[in-house]
Amino acid sequence: MTAGRLVLASAAPSPLWFATRAAGTVALVLLTAVVALGVVVAGRHEPRSVTRFEIGALHRNLSLLTLVFLAVHIVTAIADTFVHLGWLIAVVPFSAGYRTLWLGLGTIAFDVLLAVAATSAIRLRLGRRRWKAVHWLAYGAWPVALLHAAGTGTDIRTRWQLGLYAVCLAVVLVACWWRIARAGPGAVVVRLGLVAATVVVPVAVSLFVAAGPLQAGWSHRAGAPAVGVRPQAGQESTGQSGTVQGGTVQGGTVQGGTE
Repeated sequence: MTAGRLVLASAAPSPLWFATRAAGTVALVLLTAVVALGVVVAGRHEPRSVTRFEIGALHRNLSLLTLVFLAVHIVTAIADTFVHLGWLIAVVPFSAGYRTLWLGLGTIAFDVLLAVAATSAIRLRLGRRRWKAVHWLAYGAWPVALLHAAGTGTDIRTRWQLGLYAVCLAVVLVACWWRIARAGPGAVVVRLGLVAATVVVPVAVSLFVAAGPLQAGWSHRAGAPAVGVRPQAGQESTGQSGTVQGGTVQGGTVQGGTE
């Protein structure tokens, strides 16, 4: 029993894991605010107490802050030795051997946001039409980031995390409905696109979460590999090659995963 407790303790989440989850969650909340604000601003809504310039400045600052937290999220994930990810996954989608699909979606969202930030820095040279075409990709990055968070995170089954994702989804939906209500009579394409998005995205996300992350064993089905358990300091190796796959000790191995 003592050896089992020591092995379980060694498999417990590290401070870097908590930092990764916290930074990722904050980044998703900020990205949600950026997308919702962008949708509202696109509707030419301007509060009486705030100028359009101030709204634009808030939008840009929130976007930069999102990238900062995304950088922290990526650096801490790579630095965590639970799984050796490598720096390539930060920019090349689906290059990780650990939860390839879900980490790949996060990489896609990050690459899109980097492209938006880079083109915004040269907006005057690029031209408004080209910049706007790239900028629209940011709206597509949000549902991809949401799927990444739901598919990769191991805490989605907690009420507070699931509730946070639901709030993020609701905020963007309200912003889209606002945009639909204020769209001009000639903006048929915008109306149809937003109506379709407000139906397809919530349904797709809800079905995925219900059938995937909320079900038992999702951590393994998502692509969590076996990870070697190293002996604790002061312990002698027993010659057994233990693996971290969950939460119960069986025959010198830990079954079920904490990450």
